[in-house]
Amino acid sequence: MNGAAVRLPMSTTITVEGMSCDHCEQTVEEALQGVAGVTDATADHEAAQAVVDGEADASALVAAVEDAGYTAQA
Repeated sequence: MNGAAVRLPMSTTITVEGMSCDHCEQTVEEALQGVAGVTDATADHEAAQAVVDGEADASALVAAVEDAGYTAQA
């Protein structure tokens, strides 16, 4: 190693209420993927949650989901 720090992506799970179908999942995923620092997002309406990979502020993730019309908690 050359002494440079290696940053590994973080994974964050947030609670998302209001999703009821696959289309809802897609809407939430697209909203989360639009947040700076997010590398991937997967929503699950049955579990009422989304898993977000990357380095993004939790409040930005919640705001993106709420802007898409759902309720979220980090």
